[in-house]
Amino acid sequence: MPQSPPLIRVSLLALPESYPAVLYCLHELLGCVGRTWQSVTGEPEAAACRFVPSLVSHSGRSQRSPLGLPIAVEAALDEGPPPDIVIVTDLGMTNESRPRGRWQEEVAWLRQRHEAGAVICSVCSGALFLAEAGLLDELEATTHWAAAGLFRRHYPQVRLRAERILCPAGEGQRIVTAGGTSSWTDLALYLVARFAGETEARRMARIFIIGDTSGGQQPFAALARPRQHEDAAVGRAQTWIALNYTCTHPVTRMAEVAGLSERTFSRRFRKATGYAPVDYVQALRLEEAKQMLESSNAPVDAVALEVGYADPAFFRSLFKRAVGLSPARYRQRFARFFGPR
Repeated sequence: MPQSPPLIRVSLLALPESYPAVLYCLHELLGCVGRTWQSVTGEPEAAACRFVPSLVSHSGRSQRSPLGLPIAVEAALDEGPPPDIVIVTDLGMTNESRPRGRWQEEVAWLRQRHEAGAVICSVCSGALFLAEAGLLDELEATTHWAAAGLFRRHYPQVRLRAERILCPAGEGQRIVTAGGTSSWTDLALYLVARFAGETEARRMARIFIIGDTSGGQQPFAALARPRQHEDAAVGRAQTWIALNYTCTHPVTRMAEVAGLSERTFSRRFRKATGYAPVDYVQALRLEEAKQMLESSNAPVDAVALEVGYADPAFFRSLFKRAVGLSPARYRQRFARFFGPR
């Protein structure tokens, strides 16, 4: 019986000044890790762990944000197992705010969690809370550019790098600060890559359309899961081609495996799966090419040969038409989402 992946518990800390949007976005994305890709594409999950996110606060009661919108808190700080990760998101603070002396109970709790080995993270002005807890002293950290003045006045001992988007720091890089509000996506993908693996992080980026969207959604798309069917002959061909998609004359070979004439096979394959056989084979090949471009430094010509295309120029043309980017641009966009920036 396969073992369940380990669970990583994430406390999303709601302070009185917290806004709700990023808390909920992080909750949804992290909660999808290791649970969503297979239902979308039919491919097996690759995550090395699953995240268990929870919205927590000092009182454990739901609260109103500075915008008046509710934050549905799920637990008090010390309810349930201790977290492996704590995240503080953007706070309603102005240049005249006085962070010193605020959040005493929450600060004490955060220090305990850090001493117990948790990874402590912030998004945007949430870094002020980490600084108030003393966790950023003499470390590099980032925050929203508009909070830099407030930060420097109250926490001059922090080595502020407001130009950075993501800033892991400290022993074991157990302190991670992210810049402006939208940098929650950078933090989320960093944490998914760090704990669940880069393959799963790329999958989350594609599901949630995270990254450069100037070329539309097409570069993020994966092979749509073929619909369920009961055509056993087509099923045999699908099973065979999944392991042999690099072969020459793949549609002819699939028809042979199915025991049908090529014309009959093509008609039944389209009816059963929604794909023409040649389109299905090309989609399998391009998905493998995407993974190779994301995870290796192999030359594009070598990738083309590896997935079944002897003509690299044809591969480049097909890839760009299907994906919306050249193989080189795709690699540039998706090969490295993660790490300090």
